[in-house]
Amino acid sequence: MSVATSLMEDQSARITPASAETLYQFSESPLLARQSQQESNARSYPRRIPLALKRAKGIYVEDVEGRSFIDCLAGAGTLALGHNHPVVIEAIRQVLTDELPLHTLDLTTPVKDQFVQDLFALLPPALAAEAKIQFCGPTGTDAVEAALKLVRTATGRSTVLSFQGGYHGMSQGALSLMGSLGPKKPLGALLSNGVQFMPYPYDYRCPFGLGGAQGVQVNLNYLENLLNDPEAGVQLPAAVIVEVVQGEGGVIPADLDWLRGVRRITEQAGVALIVDEIQSGFARTGKMFAFEHAGIVPDVVVMSKAIGGSLPLAVVVYRDWLDTWLPGAHAGTFRGNQMAMAAGSAVMRYLVEHKVCEHATAMGERLSEHLRILQRSFPQLGDIRGRGLMLGVELVDPTGVPDAQGHPPVFGRLAPLVQRECLKRGLILELGGRHGGVVRFLPPLVITAAEIDRVAEIFGRAMAAATAGL
Repeated sequence: MSVATSLMEDQSARITPASAETLYQFSESPLLARQSQQESNARSYPRRIPLALKRAKGIYVEDVEGRSFIDCLAGAGTLALGHNHPVVIEAIRQVLTDELPLHTLDLTTPVKDQFVQDLFALLPPALAAEAKIQFCGPTGTDAVEAALKLVRTATGRSTVLSFQGGYHGMSQGALSLMGSLGPKKPLGALLSNGVQFMPYPYDYRCPFGLGGAQGVQVNLNYLENLLNDPEAGVQLPAAVIVEVVQGEGGVIPADLDWLRGVRRITEQAGVALIVDEIQSGFARTGKMFAFEHAGIVPDVVVMSKAIGGSLPLAVVVYRDWLDTWLPGAHAGTFRGNQMAMAAGSAVMRYLVEHKVCEHATAMGERLSEHLRILQRSFPQLGDIRGRGLMLGVELVDPTGVPDAQGHPPVFGRLAPLVQRECLKRGLILELGGRHGGVVRFLPPLVITAAEIDRVAEIFGRAMAAATAGL
């Protein structure tokens, strides 16, 4: 059964979407008022998306006032199959019906064993043949912390190379790897042994002012020189950590030749390659894992978000040459979340059986084409990029001074206006990138062609409203 067919069968259970003409007005509900009063100043999403939600189904959410919204944030990519998908609900219900243990630390169970077998079956054969897995605390940032311990223990080295624009979590170790300076400024020193930041192959705004194949080659030359020049000033690192598609950094897909080059260079230098698939994994980019587009085999893969079928779960999968750490080297009370494992297995099987990778590719191409058509009318749509259903649009100021590559500057002031106009019309989107100037599309992977068309229609109306009078 295709994704489209299975979705059509579930139409009766959907939340009814709003009409194209609806313009929501937002006022502070009692729930939002209490949230503002009682939750910490660190809360983020409610400031830009002031909703109190009560119900969700598929790609739709409904707030306490009965208004429906298309959710193109989807738990920052966590909800691969959308909200309350039947296979997820059934998996959770079966765990409860069978009175299975809900919490087992790292003791094994049939549910856990099945989860591992399902996950290893999705890995490229070259990785699966020598794979080890570590269950971590329930968030991706904890898996990143585990990966750092793993590679440092195995190599005896401490430095890690990360990339400008990268995002790997908000704990202190993971935060050290982040390209964005904002969250780090109040904290002062983070990793005592240091992180060295490298330029990412951001084609639209190439850090070398080149772009294209030339920019990729210069970038690789820079990395290779850094790892081999005895006067480079940087200790040989334990690892290089990279996102194949930078998410929070602005939905920037790495050039595939660059990825192959990074793998070759790190392998020759004896440096572990960590690929962060926390947001890009599990069919999001049109492959089960984003690194598969380049045909490489990383040493370490960090996973979370969609892996738990919408419930908290995080793991590190790595090649067995790294498995030198001692018992108890990394732990976490909630690493034995049985419901998340059951839900995760259900999602993984669904992704394969329903060819969701192919569907995500097709829907991503459809949305990209809509956005390119809108680009003809809105010069503020500077760059449309991404892979599969992990897409971004960099908003630019066409009246500004072009950069070295001839591209207009980021229009950070416009992005929140577009986001707000989308929300008023029933579409939830998130922002990211430099100066917050990238509008991001992360819908559930089961979104249909008709729903893609609706998303593009709302986005076009929102652009018209946000740019009026500029």
